[in-house]
Amino acid sequence: MKETPLSNCEKRFLLRAIEERKRLDGRQCYDYRNLRISFGTDYGCCIVELGKTRVLGQVSCELVAPKPNRATEGILFFNLELSPMASPAFEPGRQSELLLKLNRLLERCLRNSKCIDTESLCVVAGEKVWQIRVDLHLLNHNGNIIDAASIAAIVALCHFRRPDVSVQGEEVTLYTPEERDPVPLSIHHMPICVSFAFFQQGTYLLVDPNEQEERVMDGLLVIAMNKHREICTIQSSGGIMLLKDQVLRCSKITGVKVAEITELIQKALENDQKVRKEGGKFGFAESIPSQKITAFKIDQAPIDTNDVQEQAEEIISKAFPPSEVSSNPILWASGTAQIGEGHESSWGDFEESEKEEEEDEVTPDEPITVEDQSMETGDTGVRTRNQKDETIVLSDSEEEDVVILEPEIALSRTESSPKQDINKKTAGKKKKKADC
Repeated sequence: MKETPLSNCEKRFLLRAIEERKRLDGRQCYDYRNLRISFGTDYGCCIVELGKTRVLGQVSCELVAPKPNRATEGILFFNLELSPMASPAFEPGRQSELLLKLNRLLERCLRNSKCIDTESLCVVAGEKVWQIRVDLHLLNHNGNIIDAASIAAIVALCHFRRPDVSVQGEEVTLYTPEERDPVPLSIHHMPICVSFAFFQQGTYLLVDPNEQEERVMDGLLVIAMNKHREICTIQSSGGIMLLKDQVLRCSKITGVKVAEITELIQKALENDQKVRKEGGKFGFAESIPSQKITAFKIDQAPIDTNDVQEQAEEIISKAFPPSEVSSNPILWASGTAQIGEGHESSWGDFEESEKEEEEDEVTPDEPITVEDQSMETGDTGVRTRNQKDETIVLSDSEEEDVVILEPEIALSRTESSPKQDINKKTAGKKKKKADC
């Protein structure tokens, strides 16, 4: 799977930021990313984190026959693996040009610089020597693999302990860690690689480039140096022409960075050795930061309970006395209570109000008849209707009012309706008798 290429807008943005002396992660041009070193439970196992680039280093050893031309020297072997877990651009089971270049650079930096005394790895001249194998696994790729890999390799070699051996005649005895303490390797110096990225044909320079900066750079310069300012190896790639002053400036920067990294490595090794001697907890699990939501840890505060009664009496004596008049609870309705004076609770009438609303919704609009009172005549004593009965139909709708213009006809219909019902009932009874 190929890596996702940068768009033209992203490239222009990165180059414009580099021209203005700015970087995406807020660093200055010569700043290194944060370096963190953690050790495993076994000797020779470590993880180096350079920003978000993570490399796992593991050192192992075995007794083998030496090389014919170097019968009294041990063997050093370095292997770097780029797995798809680190980046989708890396294919499993295939050695790319980048992997070959990194492995060769590591061998020149660590083996050809004679940082380890290989003669001390000889057990029996011409027969048995120690073969030291350094396996490096890239766990996450965020740029500058060679710097993180070189630091992980030298840290793992410094932390490694090989089993002790004894030779009696032709018999070689190998002791376990319980029988004899393991023996550390003899290391002369610690070479560390520092990478420099050049942009616009060497006009701009950045230290420790990340992945995005590596995609737009024109060239790369790698200098391997120890704390004594001795250059172990130097490599330039990208096809750019560098001036002598540029190389000298990079070498001075490398000397400063290597001194800082070497001091950090020595402190990490001393702390791990101190914890192991004291019998404390160590390993990758202990190196994970615990400031997370999954760590439910509460610091217990010490509480002195000797003078609790005296302190309580003192607090009560200083407190204000309670008021003499206390408000009594008032029961306004069933199931409710209220302290002090307040409005009457309306929760008791809530069900009745709901029933009234339901009845109003069910009953249809009925006409309301309004009849004027008839006026009495004083002479005859006969009541006569002075005005006609008026029937008004009230509607809930606000759009229009319905008024019946002929109330007499409606009144006569309503008066005749009970007589007609009686006639219908009597007719029905007669029919039933006739049928019988």
